[in-house]
Amino acid sequence: MKRSILITKALIVAVICSFSMNLAAQEKYPEPEPMRPGMSEFWTPRPKVVTPGTATNNAVITPPSDAIVLFDGKDLSAWKSNNKEGGEAKWIVKDGILIATQTGSIETKQHFEDYQLHIEWRISETVTGDGQGRGNSGVFMQGKYEVQVLESYQGKTYANGQAGSIYKQSPPLVNAMRKPGEWNVYDIIYSAPIFRKDGTYRVPPRITVIHNGVVVQNNTTIIGTTEYIGFPRVVEHGAGPILLQDHGDAVSFRNIWIREL
Repeated sequence: MKRSILITKALIVAVICSFSMNLAAQEKYPEPEPMRPGMSEFWTPRPKVVTPGTATNNAVITPPSDAIVLFDGKDLSAWKSNNKEGGEAKWIVKDGILIATQTGSIETKQHFEDYQLHIEWRISETVTGDGQGRGNSGVFMQGKYEVQVLESYQGKTYANGQAGSIYKQSPPLVNAMRKPGEWNVYDIIYSAPIFRKDGTYRVPPRITVIHNGVVVQNNTTIIGTTEYIGFPRVVEHGAGPILLQDHGDAVSFRNIWIREL
């Protein structure tokens, strides 16, 4: 008799569990909303405008004795195409200036980890368009983390997408842009990430950016890769190149050098 009761109870429990499992299997929840670019943009607070110190249009800081010169106005021997096949970089070198040519991004042949990077860039005086369409490019650390290049003197865009931002992550502390047609300078101190065995950051990448002599990123933690749609991801990697983005705009660069730390 007791055995029959136990068997009956077991059957009831089994039926209830089966019913619950079937109910859970039948119950449907909404799928996560597809990511859109605007989901990772924010417009406020706006970085205040700071006028950088004056400089002549031809002022160039020559590389220190221990620097690796990446572009000295002569050729692109230190660079290659960023496409899958690699190959020669196809940007134009004219009058000592490197110009993006809508032929794809370029990256250094040499890979780096911790460094000091100096790069000068200019947006055309006759720039047109609005938002992200005003002289858009970018400087990528290790090919993965972008410091934005954009005409942000007059152009308006989301705060974490203007010049001096860690794109879609950290807006600049202030807006230190020069007028279109004038040269801007980035001096960047970058520390590469260190990874755990499971591929997560043990020490995340960090970056300081000085824009035209003004600190706009102060030992900022980079939380992951630069993504246009979606949020930063942690992707394990080793040493990587300096990458210059071809965003379809004729942005100019000059005097690019790096010091390994």
